[in-house]
Amino acid sequence: MARMRPLPCVEQFNQLLSCVVNLKVYSSAIYLFKDICNLGISVNEYTMNIGINCYCLSDRVNYGFSILGLFFKRGCVPDVVTFSTLLKGLFRENKINEAQELFRKMVREGLCKLNVVTYGIVIDGLCKAGNTAMAIEMLRVMEKGVIFDEMLGKDITPKVVTYNILVCGLCNLGRWREVKMLLKEMIDCKIHPNVITFNTLIDALCKEGLMDEAEDVLHLMMERNVVPDVVSYNALMDGYCLQERVDEARKIFDSMARENIAPDINSFNILINGYCKKMKIDDAIHLFREMRLKGLMPDIVTYNTLLQGLFHACRCSSALKLFDELQAARLKPDFHTYCNLLDGLCKNGNAEQALLLLDALEHKGEHLHIVYYTCVLNGLCNAKKIRVARAIFRDLPSKGLEPDVVTYSILIKGCYQNGFLEEAKDLFLRIEQASLSPNGVTYNVIVRGNLRGGKYDDAARFFEEMGDKGFSPDASTFALLLNLLGTVEHDPTILKMIQKLAPSTLKQKN
Repeated sequence: MARMRPLPCVEQFNQLLSCVVNLKVYSSAIYLFKDICNLGISVNEYTMNIGINCYCLSDRVNYGFSILGLFFKRGCVPDVVTFSTLLKGLFRENKINEAQELFRKMVREGLCKLNVVTYGIVIDGLCKAGNTAMAIEMLRVMEKGVIFDEMLGKDITPKVVTYNILVCGLCNLGRWREVKMLLKEMIDCKIHPNVITFNTLIDALCKEGLMDEAEDVLHLMMERNVVPDVVSYNALMDGYCLQERVDEARKIFDSMARENIAPDINSFNILINGYCKKMKIDDAIHLFREMRLKGLMPDIVTYNTLLQGLFHACRCSSALKLFDELQAARLKPDFHTYCNLLDGLCKNGNAEQALLLLDALEHKGEHLHIVYYTCVLNGLCNAKKIRVARAIFRDLPSKGLEPDVVTYSILIKGCYQNGFLEEAKDLFLRIEQASLSPNGVTYNVIVRGNLRGGKYDDAARFFEEMGDKGFSPDASTFALLLNLLGTVEHDPTILKMIQKLAPSTLKQKN
């Protein structure tokens, strides 16, 4: 096309560019866009909007803004598609403040005529960022369900998609009164809630533990001739499993067949996870085997869930056989797979086997993660193999890994457990040198370590520092202090720590 004389019209180049974008090869689309511009073709608004969209989908929204200059240079006017695309790009990159400012500018300066897509992008972006309240404020929405007055005034017809976004955001905030008002507004506007609307409500109610209300919504769907789908039932199952009511989740699972709804992979994964959490491992394995009979192949989530359950039930040999089965099924183990394996082996007293697995991952050239080493370090420390743990810790930088605060906390605990008090304190000081901040776990570990080692002044100092940083003693630290209060009667330091913690409790005790 570029060699043809005369050159094809811009519409043909636009069509080619659109095809490349549809293939989701955005980097190639960007190169093609640049080549088209360099050919001297009189690109139009459509071409430049595609270019902006490519940059936004490549998480390079700043480059998208640079194309705005081309609009004015070529005598074109950016339209609502241009600005909506940039808005979406900003939200995609979590540049919430910049997105808000652009939207305000669009409204204040009348840069384009806003449509329902623009509003939907703003609402969706803010809701996904957890700022539903800000979305409502930004659209100047009152409390009593008049959210679309502005849109109606601009001859913009609200759609069920826009309502669904808002319903989702309000549900996530637990603002049920406003959800009810919004649903009433939908009905008043003759916009009928669809299966997504109801599924959003069911899922949110289940996550709040309001199972009776969620079941009521399911019945309401049927009354309104909205047919529940597999997502509806999965949400209910997940809700019951979160409450450890796995038998009721199983009833929901079985009821799907009566409604001619085929369970999907998520249905099985939810119930398998529920069984594992309740330590009903045999039921989980039976369901796992049943999947294939239903024509479904377990995915990596299924294997990871069952692996964790088997290790938790101390069935290591079964877990390792399952891992072999996973590989035979040509599934690639992911981050969670290796975490489950390493952590499971260590917690079942097989730290050396976990270390061998970690060595094998290193030699295979697998992408290593600090969490893998943290799991193994924890296992080695608990197995009293502190010297091996310290050596691994020292070698982390050579592997291109930097310990995080969890890694430090585990090794500090291991040092205290094995009598290396000074090294533990040195590790604590190195946390800040590594530009990290000790957390509540770290402080509790070091306070307990010094208390058990008889270093009461050091314990008191870290205890004071812990309070200044806004952290509180956990149950283990509190129990240890109370225990020491009865055995170290002549040491005033323990009593002072207790008094700072709960003076009213002591008065009641006296």
